[in-house]
Amino acid sequence: MSITPPVTGNTPAIAFERLLTIMDDLRLNCPWDKKQTLESLRHLTIEEVYELSDSILSADIPEIKKELGDIMLHLVFYARIASETNDFNITDVLNGICDKLINRHPHIYGDVEVNDENDVKRNWEQIKLKEGNKSVLGGVPASLPALVKASRIQEKARGVGFDWEEKGQVWAKVEEEMREFRDEFNAEDDSKIDHDNAESEFGDLLFSLINYARFININPEDALEKTNRKFIKRFQYLENKAKEQGKDLHDMSLAEMDVFWDEAKKL
Repeated sequence: MSITPPVTGNTPAIAFERLLTIMDDLRLNCPWDKKQTLESLRHLTIEEVYELSDSILSADIPEIKKELGDIMLHLVFYARIASETNDFNITDVLNGICDKLINRHPHIYGDVEVNDENDVKRNWEQIKLKEGNKSVLGGVPASLPALVKASRIQEKARGVGFDWEEKGQVWAKVEEEMREFRDEFNAEDDSKIDHDNAESEFGDLLFSLINYARFININPEDALEKTNRKFIKRFQYLENKAKEQGKDLHDMSLAEMDVFWDEAKKL
């Protein structure tokens, strides 16, 4: 069976309607699309979001556009599946987010006055509590990666005024946590090291570093990922150079590898 595809839209509304029509066609006629459920799409959606993140860090604009389209498809897919059981549809989803944005921006759609973005964040968290949230931190997903979760926890706490006053105080806390972590490893006999305590102190140190990064407007997740990419690039240079000379990394000394590593750092 052949279905005539909907024509390209020249406005956002027409283009979005085109996507909805295609989604309907796929759900009714494609064997793979017909089998999908909310649960089966979940891990694929997570993968798409990470791919978008990669393209943003790479500043690859065409890829960002492509990945946004993939995520948009997933959002429409979820709404289509839910509509089949009369739980909700795409109109409910869109109106729901519009209503939430209007309600949480009283400085735009009401008579509330704000001075800066911090006022906006505080209002946002206070409105969420009025809407029924039992805790300011209740909206932080439990399954978030720990590094991202720490950032979100700190941002939300700051939104209600629970924060350091200046970055010098935060750095002092970093140094304090560094000393406490170091002290856990001062025992000469490794068997006497309490690794549970050391792990706890290391977690405290990371949390304080993430806090400091927030104060100086550094996204710790982005910073670490960029360092990961930098290390991968340099290590692969090292591997390629060793291969060009007919050497195996397992048979090279650290000093020999450092020569190529230093070359990679200059690229």
